[in-house]
Amino acid sequence: MKIKLQEVPKSYSNKTDINKTEYSETDYSDTEFNETDLSETEKILSNPILSAEVEGHSDGMDAIGKMDAYRELIRERIEYPCHKSKEVDELVELVVEVLMMPDDSTLRIAGVEKPVTLVKSHFIKLDYSHIEYVLFSLQKNTAKVGNIKAYLLTTLYNATMTMNHYYQAEVNHDLYGGG
Repeated sequence: MKIKLQEVPKSYSNKTDINKTEYSETDYSDTEFNETDLSETEKILSNPILSAEVEGHSDGMDAIGKMDAYRELIRERIEYPCHKSKEVDELVELVVEVLMMPDDSTLRIAGVEKPVTLVKSHFIKLDYSHIEYVLFSLQKNTAKVGNIKAYLLTTLYNATMTMNHYYQAEVNHDLYGGG
């Protein structure tokens, strides 16, 4: 049996002459980032229930109310009753803390400063399977973790991008690697 490399189809790049790029921030180092990532996040984060005071109106929620609304949103997305543990509570609180950060700030993820809006867009996409993946990855880790908060933020951030590939690699190893 011969092992061949899998063919990769030609990728089609964006036609930037027709895209609205004049307002897009393009310097995000090694991370791919596009407007569709933000649009989903903006829809959720701009929800009037979740937004605090809008342009000086005092009828908006206070910070505690906004945190509670984010907490409820995240718990709903990750199917919290299925997880309900202290570990998951900690993960939810980390996500809420990031969602409460100002959009114009940055956050260090895997040693690289990332725009908070980018991190928020990844955190909003977290669901039940991502939390399962993060918990499984944490359980398998045997290395000493110096800064657990930074480690958890990076793990949560990367979960939406790496989970499917991780499980595919595990299946390939089990089927073909003899492990």
